[in-house]
Amino acid sequence: MKNVLSTLASGLALVAAGALPVSAEMLTQLGEPEGALSIVAWPGYIERGETDPAFDWVSEFEKNTSCKVEVKTAGTSDEMVSLMNQGGFDLVTASGDASLRLIAGEKVQPINTDLIPSWKEVDERLKDAPWHTVDGTHYGTPFMWGPNVLMFSSEVFREAPTTWDIVFTEQTLPDGKSNKGRVQAYDGPIYIADAALYLMHKKPELGITNPYELNEDQYAAALELLTAQRQLVSRYWHDAMVQIDDFKNEGVVASGTWPFQVNLLKADGAPVGSTIPVEGATGWADTLMLHTEAAHPNCAYLWMEHSLSSNLQSDLSVWFGAVPSVPAACTNGSGQQTAEGCAQNGYEDFDKIWFWRTPTSKCEAGGCVPYHRWVSDYIAVMGS
Repeated sequence: MKNVLSTLASGLALVAAGALPVSAEMLTQLGEPEGALSIVAWPGYIERGETDPAFDWVSEFEKNTSCKVEVKTAGTSDEMVSLMNQGGFDLVTASGDASLRLIAGEKVQPINTDLIPSWKEVDERLKDAPWHTVDGTHYGTPFMWGPNVLMFSSEVFREAPTTWDIVFTEQTLPDGKSNKGRVQAYDGPIYIADAALYLMHKKPELGITNPYELNEDQYAAALELLTAQRQLVSRYWHDAMVQIDDFKNEGVVASGTWPFQVNLLKADGAPVGSTIPVEGATGWADTLMLHTEAAHPNCAYLWMEHSLSSNLQSDLSVWFGAVPSVPAACTNGSGQQTAEGCAQNGYEDFDKIWFWRTPTSKCEAGGCVPYHRWVSDYIAVMGS
């Protein structure tokens, strides 16, 4: 863990100092595909029909390009950063709390959007997003985005909960039982932002205006809330499949989660629902980023182009419960998604979601608590 923290701290120091180097010269033209491609990805992002035959966007790509795809799943952004630091991967589906660290650490390289014909189809809200664009240079291709939702047992909650209270404070649930030992929290330091977002509404006197920019007092209040929550939490989850099993078999009735787990549970007939409570939600906007020392850059560029095909974007949007980075995928009938489905996944909520990003000491509020402290302090919370 010391090595991980050291790597995170050094990368974050570069971010805080504004030192965001150009990691490598971008490609100017594509060559022959290398026959292989290695991707670090969130669970459910790179499907070849093994979980459900209706969702396969790998097999056709391999057939058309001869690039054999291998996937290493990661459950947290810190795990993704660690894997990319180790090397041996071509692409990563990095969220906003990892992308600038990867750029600062010179682990990803600029991309040449001229080599990605479908770039013109990308949502204008994402093309120059600050989590993958530095001084006008793009370090990745937008992939998917969406909110972190509150998942709940529809057997316990006949109506959707309206607040995150049920996972943060001890209380009696509608079935007459305590929530103690029946809720989960995310196994990642970025979850401190969820606590801060809750406190923005619950305790406005703290003056929190951005859940990723916390002064010492605001940060201490978030940690206090999370320390108390520790007595309620049955598991800190990072494995989506383990969380699904917990909702089915271990009596878990409420947790923050990704729409992916909600969709799989519903497809299996499990009594669950999801909602965005009144306090709002954090979220993720994920970007395909190319490793500085990628062994298969040509296959990687072919995948980045493939990732923007409206068919993949449409089907992945349905599968994961996410919003496509290509808006046309919602409406052109290329896949299984519809305009109504994209709206349900949060297409119109872009400006309401607090997208994950790496906290730094330099912030609009003045001196803020940097991410390396979030890492060590959250480990302490989980172990308390």
